[in-house]
Amino acid sequence: MCNVRSVLTSMTLVAIIVLAVGGWLAWSVWSPVLPDQPRYVLLRPGYGTRRIARELQAAGAIRSRTAFLVWHYFHRERSLKAGEYLFNSSANVVQVHDRLARGDIYVHTVVIPEGYNMFDIARAVQDAGLGSADEFLKTAQSEVALISDIAPEDKNLQGYLFPATYQFTGAQSMCEIIEIMVRQFRQVATEIGLTSDVQRTVTMASIIEKETAVPEERPLVASVYTNRLASRFALQADPSIIYAELLDGTYAGKLHHADMQVRSSYNTYTHPGLPPGPIGNPGRGSLEAAMRPAQTDYFYFVADGNGRHRFAHSLEEHNRNVIAYRRAVNGR
Repeated sequence: MCNVRSVLTSMTLVAIIVLAVGGWLAWSVWSPVLPDQPRYVLLRPGYGTRRIARELQAAGAIRSRTAFLVWHYFHRERSLKAGEYLFNSSANVVQVHDRLARGDIYVHTVVIPEGYNMFDIARAVQDAGLGSADEFLKTAQSEVALISDIAPEDKNLQGYLFPATYQFTGAQSMCEIIEIMVRQFRQVATEIGLTSDVQRTVTMASIIEKETAVPEERPLVASVYTNRLASRFALQADPSIIYAELLDGTYAGKLHHADMQVRSSYNTYTHPGLPPGPIGNPGRGSLEAAMRPAQTDYFYFVADGNGRHRFAHSLEEHNRNVIAYRRAVNGR
């Protein structure tokens, strides 16, 4: 009789333990967790389930890594996807597991406007939380093999980081991010038929992009610089001076007459012809304008004070346009 009581007591104890463990497990699986603040969790390729559970628990995304592992054990047919995940709302283990199985990763949107130079892009990438600006610049200067077949003389990727809206993940390396931008340039170049004189065309397009934001003016600006090159006139493109000073770290936000004498191969006032490489990253419209400039006899242009430009055939006409511009600005 004592043995029977002992067995019953043991069974009762086991039942209590099983119920307690089961209750705790159910609570840990189904009870939602709200992180104390938005948490980003980067799960890299190759992470095992135990590492994933540990990272999730450390971030406060789940209550128990043991509960997560138990749930995954019974749902092993659903593989967990690598990537960066944002946890900023209440969720339980089941919901978190489902997100990882779907690959519902967080993406960083990076907007690169036309004309941005690589310094601008580096800051945009850094602001998006994808790495430091210094790392971006070092990669843009070292991965020139990406364009060596089309622009063998260029020393960095300036001009080939195509302006667009991108979505990147935290799991992508800086090299992968830059490769995507260059790949986009190559795709557009193929679409518009840019297959020869790539470096020259991109350099010209980068100046056009900086000179005007008005689409219909781009072929006209291209014609001015094409005419100047053909006549061996100095291009005298102010954006090239700005870029020269950006490279030197001396640009103060505004050009003065003395800046036109800056010692740089990018100074198109003192060095004839195109600068040694692009000064920014042109969009499709500027690339097409550089490939197919308008047929004009214009040699000059100046802003009109209203966001557009006045074009001139002669220096005398240009000087009159400059006076009109000054009057428009001073009359405001």
